[in-house]
Amino acid sequence: MRHHAPVGERISGHGGDFVAEALRAHGIDRVFTLSGGHVFPIYDGLRARGMRIVDTRHEQAAAFAAEAQGKLTRTPGVAVLTAGPGVTNAMSAIAAASFSGSPMLVIAGRAPAVRWGQGSLQEIDHLPLVSPLCSLAETVFETSMIGERTTAALRAAGSRHRGPAFLDIPLEVLYGRDEIEAPGRPAAPGSAAPGEAAPAGIEGDLDAAARALEAAERPVLLLGSDVWSGGAEGAGRVLVESRRIPVFMNGMGRGIVPADHALAFAACRGRALARADLVIVAGTPLDFRLGFGAFGGAAVVHVADHPSVLARHRDLAAGVAGPIPAILEALAGPPGRDRDAWLAELRAAEREKRAGFQSDLRSGGMPIHPARVYGELVPRLARDAVLVLDGGDFVSYAGAFVEVFEPGAWLDAGPFGCLGTAPGYALAAGLLYPGRQLVVLLGDGAAGFGMGDWDTLVRFGIDCTIVCGNNGIWGLEKHPMRLLYGYDVAAELRPETRYDEVMRALGGHGELVRDPADLGAAFGRALATPGPSLVNVVTDPAVAYPRSSSLG
Repeated sequence: MRHHAPVGERISGHGGDFVAEALRAHGIDRVFTLSGGHVFPIYDGLRARGMRIVDTRHEQAAAFAAEAQGKLTRTPGVAVLTAGPGVTNAMSAIAAASFSGSPMLVIAGRAPAVRWGQGSLQEIDHLPLVSPLCSLAETVFETSMIGERTTAALRAAGSRHRGPAFLDIPLEVLYGRDEIEAPGRPAAPGSAAPGEAAPAGIEGDLDAAARALEAAERPVLLLGSDVWSGGAEGAGRVLVESRRIPVFMNGMGRGIVPADHALAFAACRGRALARADLVIVAGTPLDFRLGFGAFGGAAVVHVADHPSVLARHRDLAAGVAGPIPAILEALAGPPGRDRDAWLAELRAAEREKRAGFQSDLRSGGMPIHPARVYGELVPRLARDAVLVLDGGDFVSYAGAFVEVFEPGAWLDAGPFGCLGTAPGYALAAGLLYPGRQLVVLLGDGAAGFGMGDWDTLVRFGIDCTIVCGNNGIWGLEKHPMRLLYGYDVAAELRPETRYDEVMRALGGHGELVRDPADLGAAFGRALATPGPSLVNVVTDPAVAYPRSSSLG
């Protein structure tokens, strides 16, 4: 077995060796892929160095797995894909990574440059497709440059504002041989690894943000995914506790402050945002999930990891961009104003909202109310459970009822709202955290996007419990369309489809639940069974998650 060459040593090999050396130098030990002849040399380079090759049934799953790897580890996840359809099949994951700021590198094969324009197999120029979504998108035309450009792409993917990078390599260039200097680990400029001191480089009016916080009587803090990805979870908690600010969390920001912390809130977010005189939003865009930043009469401070993602569609009391740990640390300090009355008001509102959930969480109706699923599941979740969410209405209930206590444990689709993420996300999470409880919350519509890769979960022994809310409709579309037009079309699925039998046929554990009284025992069996399990719950298609809009 060949090992990583020391920095500065000359190494000879084919293009795949140079890809593997660059990945290994960056601390990356695995790639996600679906086999294709255009990228065989990369497999050879990885295998020779003892690096893991995780292959899927669809490039969509491989690319979503790489995105999840990036989200969870905060260093680029890597997908290696064949030319043409290998790349186009991964486009949704690349777009999701762009919207979510997930560090991710896609390395693709490419038809031979010497035959370009003559109709080689899978010949297409990928760059016009991926360039709008990627911080770096290049074709590498020289074997000697493959290691250097892989390093540059990893650097781009991991730099603020994080996201996808893309390289493709023509067939003869990747198979070609050369000699290069062994690459070193690329440091991402302007970003800090988790736990390291954050560099300078704050832009915007930090003093104005601090003054707004000092003056506020009813402040609210909202922490989002980029607080996690920037390694600012410690700084976020210090800010909350030192200033005694009520905090709400979304995306991978969930769990930065444990759900049972005295300053953590969730259910009363609408009340809090309507009554606040200051809302500080850190690490998440002011998009449709936050009413585009319209918080009644509250002043708004937006904190982002890069100026390019600061809100420009509304007036801000302050916009501050840069390393999020440094910004949050600068905002921390003594409480200033007395927050007791404000916190008591929100805690009472939180209790009232949660009390209102109880009838649905305990509903004995058949078909099963989707909230009852969570009423039975949530008490069985481990404190450090990793949650993967893939769906519409069924997953919205998870957002309302599932509490998160550890940062980096919530994997949803992010603002791009793509379905079909679950198999790839679960694959990456299961390989990273084999000892932790892994639960996938899946709508039956979303199930159809990636069922083939349930086989991948079985093959790699991923210990996960999938809970499928099966209402036989596209709930996020059917109910709004009926409100708009009085009818619906293209919104039906086959009732009671036996997704559990599909899982059993592929080698996992599966069972169907129609009666709410059977939910607890079914979840207990699934959670206790090694490998992938699926509990297929028949839920009530007449129940719609309450929302003002599904489109923003």
